[in-house]
Amino acid sequence: MSIYSTSLGLNAMILLFSAILPYLLGSFNGAYIVTKLFKKQDIRTLESGNAGATNAGRVLGKKGFLLTVFIDAVKTWIALWIITIWFGGLEWAIFSGILFVLLGHLFPLYLQFKGGKGIVVYLAGALWLEPLTLAAAAIAMGLCYGFSRRYTISGFFAIAMVPVTLFLSYGLTIVSVGMSLAFIALLFVHKK
Repeated sequence: MSIYSTSLGLNAMILLFSAILPYLLGSFNGAYIVTKLFKKQDIRTLESGNAGATNAGRVLGKKGFLLTVFIDAVKTWIALWIITIWFGGLEWAIFSGILFVLLGHLFPLYLQFKGGKGIVVYLAGALWLEPLTLAAAAIAMGLCYGFSRRYTISGFFAIAMVPVTLFLSYGLTIVSVGMSLAFIALLFVHKK
């Protein structure tokens, strides 16, 4: 066996575990699954038409919201767990996993590339990277909502604390920069 074929095999495994597998896991959409299970309908045809936790909450109530959050968080953590086993916690691999789970959630293969808006996946990835990010986000959410009484603005302000917390924890690395860019992408997805 030549070095070239060994390198090709290794590169294929790297691509599989850092991109393809996370994308395919991300494509399993919690809101779609939960709505199909309990209502026998496609979430993308109900209420806002978004295949995300908020719309699942509108359609199915609190249980729909919570089950969607659970499914979307767990699929993210499964992908990151596999990546951690395979790559031993390399930052570029972990960020790649978060990015591709997010892309799978936003543009799911199984749903003709019409998915959710990615907030739960983003927060689940942030929790995996640094649990303090969610504490910072929760504090920011409470303070902003206390002043503004506007849920959406408070939510985005809270999520903006994730990149800040990651910069404080990791410094200027692929994780902090990548999650900052992912946050900007989420803003564009929500604006659309």
